[in-house]
Amino acid sequence: MPSAENTGEQTAGERLQKFLARAGVASRRHAEELIAEGLVTLNGEVVREQGVRVRPGSDEVRLRGKIVQTSDDARLYLKMNKPVQTMTTTDDPEGRRTVLDLLPAEWASRRVYPVGRLDWDSEGLLLLTDDGALTLRLTHPRYALPKEYIALVKGEPSPAALLRMERGLLLEGETRATAPAHVRPLRVEGGDTWISVEIHEGRNRQVRRMFDAIGHATLRLRRVRLGPLKLGGLEPGETRELRANELVALRVAVGL
Repeated sequence: MPSAENTGEQTAGERLQKFLARAGVASRRHAEELIAEGLVTLNGEVVREQGVRVRPGSDEVRLRGKIVQTSDDARLYLKMNKPVQTMTTTDDPEGRRTVLDLLPAEWASRRVYPVGRLDWDSEGLLLLTDDGALTLRLTHPRYALPKEYIALVKGEPSPAALLRMERGLLLEGETRATAPAHVRPLRVEGGDTWISVEIHEGRNRQVRRMFDAIGHATLRLRRVRLGPLKLGGLEPGETRELRANELVALRVAVGL
């Protein structure tokens, strides 16, 4: 039998007949007939119930033995460990290196775009895709996915200074304080301090400006998490496709 997540115990994903219709193999009504006739399999098992749900990008659907794909399945989802001195843009008027210049040849011709941005002198997790719907959700303030950064800052900030960051502080040139953050000191190295910072906003150079506001310049800044997506063991400049479970987690996080 199909897994519990597809039998109504969970409601993630979309109904199988809708998925088949969106893939263009049949109308929704005809898709229901195909399911009832036992011609559709989900993850290798025959499905006859109409209420079964499927998670595109994670579950395998076959009709008469052939894999069914929607236009979503043709989209590309990449995660990169962006190195420093690299622009998070598709091109640069000054001729500086961009994240697209780092893509392996197999993806270089695809029209993918970076989701959000990392500064020229920042590094870490960056998502690139040609999925406009997912990009919109990931960058929309309504969803406010947490972003975690690891920063090396000058000196050793006091507990009181870090508490100011956690509660929200006013950045130079702005009239609205930052939203509450989660700040956690990690270790001291040569008199400077590594600190984990989790924020839910996306203001320009926000983490660096937050440390500037408490009097500690940022020496190095690396993003290690975007919502459920983690940097993992990618080397600087390395890129790989998202795994099915990573893509599903991202979609669920933004309500897709």
